[in-house]
Amino acid sequence: MKPALNLRLHQQLALTPQLQQAIRLLQLSSVELEMELREALESNPLLELPEESSEPAPAEAPAQPDAAPAEFLDSRNSSSEAGSSESESREADEERFDALEAAFDAPARNAPSDDEFEPQEPEQQDLRDHLLWQLNLTPMSARDRAIAVALIEAIDDDGYLHEPVEAIQQGLASLYQVEADEIEAVRHRVQRFDPLGVASRNLRECLLVQLDAFEPEVEGLAVARAIVADHLEVLAKNDRARLSRSLKAGADQIDAAVQLIRALDPKPGSSVSSSAPEYVAPDAYAYRSQGQWQVSLAPGCQPQLAINRHYESLIARAQRDDASYLRGQLQEARWLIKSLKTRADTILKVAQAIVRAQSAFLDYGPEAMKPLVLKDVAEEIGMHESTVSRVTTRKFLYTPRGTFEFKHFFSSGVSTVDGGSASATAIQAMIKKLIDGEPSGKPLSDQGLAEELNRRGINVARRTVAKYREAMNIAASNERCRLS
Repeated sequence: MKPALNLRLHQQLALTPQLQQAIRLLQLSSVELEMELREALESNPLLELPEESSEPAPAEAPAQPDAAPAEFLDSRNSSSEAGSSESESREADEERFDALEAAFDAPARNAPSDDEFEPQEPEQQDLRDHLLWQLNLTPMSARDRAIAVALIEAIDDDGYLHEPVEAIQQGLASLYQVEADEIEAVRHRVQRFDPLGVASRNLRECLLVQLDAFEPEVEGLAVARAIVADHLEVLAKNDRARLSRSLKAGADQIDAAVQLIRALDPKPGSSVSSSAPEYVAPDAYAYRSQGQWQVSLAPGCQPQLAINRHYESLIARAQRDDASYLRGQLQEARWLIKSLKTRADTILKVAQAIVRAQSAFLDYGPEAMKPLVLKDVAEEIGMHESTVSRVTTRKFLYTPRGTFEFKHFFSSGVSTVDGGSASATAIQAMIKKLIDGEPSGKPLSDQGLAEELNRRGINVARRTVAKYREAMNIAASNERCRLS
């Protein structure tokens, strides 16, 4: 074959730097966007905070909305104060970076005076920290303290000890040669730490430790101990008649014992949280005004940046290399400002489409949630589904019913007998309501739930009910024998 040259024409999608930046900013959360802008202000001398960051109220927000959130109104009223604060501090370059939060038009904070300190969040403690703190306050020999530390380190998050005695002995071998009965003696002491019942080997032992803390004269205590010690399986089935026969106790005694057991904690370790509380800042607010649902962007969703006119004026007088650098920085600054506006406009459009589609949810609650998919919103606002998908990730909408991620409002539909459809979220809410209202000791099976939903006009199969129930972390009917 002879080598030859061929000419072909084909189309290829090329993302410009501007488009790449706009896409990347669109999928950032509000916290990530703030970090991005901090870096941009530090690296680009052509960017600065505007002298006046006060922002006119959007057209959608009336002067006196019927139910606008208080924090939203407070943040808007404080914008002029934030702007004046910035104008005073702009002469020092380093201060403009510290004032970035003002560019987001966030609610004004009272700056601490020289003799005041800002409040600090309390340090989060996990279960092991909590137990070690108590251990340090407990008189013990060095040998017993070493055993206690080994036990505490082996406790799981629910508060149980599954580590075999041999493994604990091996872990202590470099310090002490300890016997099994020594470990058990120290374990019994740890079990009396707060929360009661930690370091137990099983549920029976955990509950018995908690029962030991009650005063002897507590009604039903003796029967409760007997039930926990030998009849937990019968208790799980809520077979009170069998308990009464086995323990030769009256119905009143059984009821008192069961009520006492219900007050115990089967997972004592879970009461000591190891995770810090997670806070989210809404990207948009939904509120009712003049009988209609309205949407406004949160102040942090539309940060205000400007071009530094001083550096811009230097471009024409700068030397060749400096001028080239400044022109590049100027172009990047303009792209960023334009991308931020595009991001805010897109979030607002998506939020407005969500509120229009789910106004029934805002009025009546989860059972009124309608089916909604990305394609529906994309077609309404004239954008691609992938763009809507980026907007719905890690963006939050404040509503009178709570703050929800945009994704919360999207779900597939199930047909109804009248030819309509019901969203998966609405069906889950119905299932939960039915389970919450089921008779004590007579839980509804998945088939029973499906039949009840069918009677209400929702065409749903048993396996679909089971899927939704599991998604809500609700146990099956045979595990849901409630104690009353």
